[in-house]
Amino acid sequence: MASIFGHIAASTALGLSFFPKKTTAKALLLAGVCAFIPDADVLAFRFDVPYTSIWGHRGWTHSLAFAVGFGMLIAWLFYRREKDWWKMALWFVLATASHPLLDMLTTGGMGCALWWPLSEERLFFPVQVIRVSPLEIRDFFSKWGVRILLSEAIWIGIPGILLVLVSRRIQAERRNPES
Repeated sequence: MASIFGHIAASTALGLSFFPKKTTAKALLLAGVCAFIPDADVLAFRFDVPYTSIWGHRGWTHSLAFAVGFGMLIAWLFYRREKDWWKMALWFVLATASHPLLDMLTTGGMGCALWWPLSEERLFFPVQVIRVSPLEIRDFFSKWGVRILLSEAIWIGIPGILLVLVSRRIQAERRNPES
């Protein structure tokens, strides 16, 4: 899996790029929760649910169906009274969906059940460039942890920054087409 840092960086970049008028502290926090909540499935290990089970790590919570359901739920809970609450729903769905997509780029694990409930097959992208993250926080305070964060800075941070810069440039050109 990518780390919580990488997942939150991705959700932040999505918000700043596509929903700039909506990026309040509250919205960024909620999008961050959406981005890392699929990993709540690691709690299944404590109940002896095997990794290979659809109810285990990278199972149903790493699906697009879960992303749609969870993102919509968070938007409904916190923004349903706003006329354009659907924009928040879209951001939160994208933030949640970014999690399995990033995990499918990592160098470890069993892949993600992206198409559950239609399929329980675990998938990776053909290229895995993000170093798999440790499950224990203390492991980040090691050479391995530094390598993980560097990998995420390269493969999540830089593309995220570029996405924000390009989107800001496009938005500026739309506001001032003659400049």
